[in-house]
Formats: sequence, structure tokens, C-alpha cells
Amino acid sequence: MSTSAEQIHNGKLRLQPKKGKDKRLFIDLDICAGAECPQCVIKCSYPYHQQDGKDNDAGNNGILSVAELATYALVCRRCDEPHCVSACPVEALEQQEDKDKMLVRHNMRCISCRSCSHACPYGTIYPELVPQLIHNCDFCLDRRKEKHQPLCIGTCPYGALSLKEGDTELDENTFLVGDNLIIHSTHWDREKA
Repeated sequence: MSTSAEQIHNGKLRLQPKKGKDKRLFIDLDICAGAECPQCVIKCSYPYHQQDGKDNDAGNNGILSVAELATYALVCRRCDEPHCVSACPVEALEQQEDKDKMLVRHNMRCISCRSCSHACPYGTIYPELVPQLIHNCDFCLDRRKEKHQPLCIGTCPYGALSLKEGDTELDENTFLVGDNLIIHSTHWDREKA
């Protein structure tokens, strides 16, 4: 049974994901968060991100929530005294002690002031990941059963997204994150710091 998008985005991410033959969304965070991709222009097929029955114009796409989750899971340094959490005026950012100090942003509290981004001494909370609107991704799990490729994959001009089987051999700097994601990221390694 896979974890729902709501559970993932509310911090209930499985820290020890299981391999499986199911297809998972692959995101290359080095491309997504790097200079190669200056602005996200993908389209999203999440039903609530469509306007007037048409696919959105990247004004609200679920991949931003995936990039945020990937950043919190792999790039965040999980500080002992997190300045980002202290800087939030509405307590929308929380460091979860029971999840190895992983951050979670409570979307309904967040006012998009980006104080957390400015307070992070390592620059790992990217301002573009603190949106004005709530972004969610359901990984197109139901729509993929009908053999549809997620719209985001086909509309990413930088090749940062694809579907990969969850039981493939992972390259260096490629990680299973939760039950629905495979992420490539040249990230900070606590053990090597």
C-alpha cells in the first residue's frame, strides 16, 4: 500500500522506503534546483491544478511540493538549532524530532513570507518552494493505472522528470524517498561534514 500524497506532504514520510516493481516519479533535483532550470514551466495534471478544464500554465503545479519534499529529505542540514523554524512568525515550519529532524511545512499556516528561506544559513530552503498557493502532487497514481504518463514529465524541457521502477539499482547520489519518489541529488552528507 503506498503512502498518500496528503500523508507525504504533512510529514508522514516513510524514512525506510521499500523497493518494489512499481513505477515511481524520478526527479533530478540537481537540474530542478540548479541554474539549468531557471523557472519551472511544466504543466500539471493534478485535477485541482486545472483552470477552466484546461491544464494549468505552471502557476500552480504539484512538482513544487515534490521538490520541497526532496529538499527537506536530502539537502536540509537538520540543524540542532534551526533558524528557519525560529524565523517563522506563524509556526508553519516544524522540525520533526521523531523523523531525524526532517522539516515539514504546514501549508495551511504558511503565509509565504519566506522568512524561513532568508534565515537558513545554508540556503537550502529555496524561496521558490515557499509558494503563495498550496501545491500538492498525487504522483498521478490513479491516472498512471490507465497507462497515462504524468503531464509534468512530458512538459519538462530540461529532462528532470521521468518514471523509474522502484527496484532498479540506484546510481550514486540517487535515493528512494518515501514510497513514490526516486530522487537524484548531489546533496550534503552529514557523515562527511
